[in-house]
Amino acid sequence: MARIVILGGGFAGVVAAESLAQKLDKEHEITLIARQREFTFYPDLVRLAFGQCRTEDVFFDLEGALLAQRIRFIQAEIIAPDPLNDTVMIRENGHERHVPYDFLVMALGRRLAIEEVKGFQQHAHHLLSVGAALRFGEAVKNFKAGHAIIGACPETRLAVPVFETAFALDRALSERGERKAVNISLVLPEKFSANLGGEELASALQKALALHEINVVTDFPIDLISEKEIWARDNRRMPYDLLMLLPPFAGPDEAAYRGLTDETGFIQVGWDMKVRGARNVYAAGDCVSLLGPKMGHLAVLQGEIVAANLAAEIAGRQPEARYEHEIELIINEGGNDSLYLHKELWTGAPPVMHQGRFWSWAKQIHSHYWTRQHQLNPISKARS
Repeated sequence: MARIVILGGGFAGVVAAESLAQKLDKEHEITLIARQREFTFYPDLVRLAFGQCRTEDVFFDLEGALLAQRIRFIQAEIIAPDPLNDTVMIRENGHERHVPYDFLVMALGRRLAIEEVKGFQQHAHHLLSVGAALRFGEAVKNFKAGHAIIGACPETRLAVPVFETAFALDRALSERGERKAVNISLVLPEKFSANLGGEELASALQKALALHEINVVTDFPIDLISEKEIWARDNRRMPYDLLMLLPPFAGPDEAAYRGLTDETGFIQVGWDMKVRGARNVYAAGDCVSLLGPKMGHLAVLQGEIVAANLAAEIAGRQPEARYEHEIELIINEGGNDSLYLHKELWTGAPPVMHQGRFWSWAKQIHSHYWTRQHQLNPISKARS
């Protein structure tokens, strides 16, 4: 009997747990540990901010969904894994204890390094939690005129919500008859195509933004935010009346001091998703050190690779699944300018790109399918 412990209740952790439950005999014990018992469907947070879905549509009850598949769930704070002793230290109900394992899957996600941009906490909105999305939504409702800046800080590594928010704001203001009183600027720290898989998507996306009269400012790495201005590292500044930025990403604190991470704090893995320098330990999702964007699609793929190779290892076989790094994204403009891109990052295969209203529908259908597949006991309480 193998004891498998999975750390983290996001896409990578949930997919790894569910896939392992399907692959392994019932004699094996699968435990998932997460801080919250609610799973948050992050791709829907832009829609939530603009009133296109409800809070209960974004959450599902993680514990109920997992128990239905014979996966044990523990709601606890993860203090630190200890690969040398094959245990994980957690804090549950105010008490610390060690959870032993035979195999460990680290799906700890990323940390929002808000402290790296001075003034972010006091002055900027973001869209990377349900509470933050709801607060930004209220700010949008009260915004009637002026300069709106939608953007990303250096090391954000997630471009899609920035573009979708700019399009959604344009649409909301147009529906209210207030678009002419607002100037919308999209501000990026690097060149336009960064974190979009290259130039293939950039040209079509730039045309769509221009059609909606959304200004684009590139190579503007924000490192200071005051009450009315954003500042770049070279002291350029821009005024704003409404500000939504995605903060920098950093590796998870839980793994930072265990010698498992690179210089940026992300966990180092190989093509089989095994953690370098540790035995019987795998990692998947935003916590891994692979270059490129941090996206739910990649977390799902990596969770599946982890499950396949971990199951093979338990059965005494060699790893049989190779992770191939890729980008698959949909930028939902809300109409005919919605964009789809699939690009393999390691193989050099030609990218596939499509544009049209179908991809807006496809994204909403995927969201509905994922949440309804898991939503056994909806939970409506927002977490900040």
